[in-house]
Amino acid sequence: MCLILFAWRAHPEHALVVAANRDEYFERPSRAAAFWDDAPEVLAGRDLTAQGTWLGVTRAGRFASITNYRNPAERMATAPSRGRLVTDFLTAPYRPSAYFASVAPHAHEYNGYSMLAADRRSLAFFSNREGVVRDVEPGVHGLSNHLLDTPWPKVEKGKERLGALLDRPFDPEAYLQLLGDTEPAHDPHLPDTGVGVEWERKLSSIRISGGHYGTRCSTVVRIGTDGEAEFWERSYDREGAVIGTLHFGFTLSGRP
Repeated sequence: MCLILFAWRAHPEHALVVAANRDEYFERPSRAAAFWDDAPEVLAGRDLTAQGTWLGVTRAGRFASITNYRNPAERMATAPSRGRLVTDFLTAPYRPSAYFASVAPHAHEYNGYSMLAADRRSLAFFSNREGVVRDVEPGVHGLSNHLLDTPWPKVEKGKERLGALLDRPFDPEAYLQLLGDTEPAHDPHLPDTGVGVEWERKLSSIRISGGHYGTRCSTVVRIGTDGEAEFWERSYDREGAVIGTLHFGFTLSGRP
């Protein structure tokens, strides 16, 4: 993922609302969201190169998603896939903070990442570039290719719009429209992550459209306080046109 906006216990009807965009090279093969044959409790898209995922949920109400920490100077060509971390959490019995504590000793083996993990009781954040496990407080938060709530323009814009949507009756299309914003940030507000100003400008919009790299899909997740969960995934082609929208709904299993 390259942008994850989420509201954690910020509304009496929604335990968790997530609106997220996955940005990736279009030639990297992947599979659309589905319940996995080899892990039937997991609902997620799948990276067919490394067999991991960027975002997923489970029938028990677990959630995880990961972003790359943008610093091209630190990239290791032989590092393991970060998508495995999401898969491992979704299929593990650990609480979020305990899972991050278990992977922290080996976190330096991966290229830079920031990851969110939640069950129905807690949500935690960990970045191997910060090295600290954080329990996330209730509220509206945002994560791009840096640390949690780093005030990049698209993070701040997305959080403001997500917070406004929480005050309205839940409409998944409104969240998908939020994720469809292709307006770049103004140059004075761009971060400097080492990719050059042209790429910083291209990467600054909520949705990246056009070219060999861009937003491959938008995902909206709602886990209700009533034990119901819903998942939407909208996919785009390399020109930015919508090529399909999937929807899943299910009742959470087990106890919170």
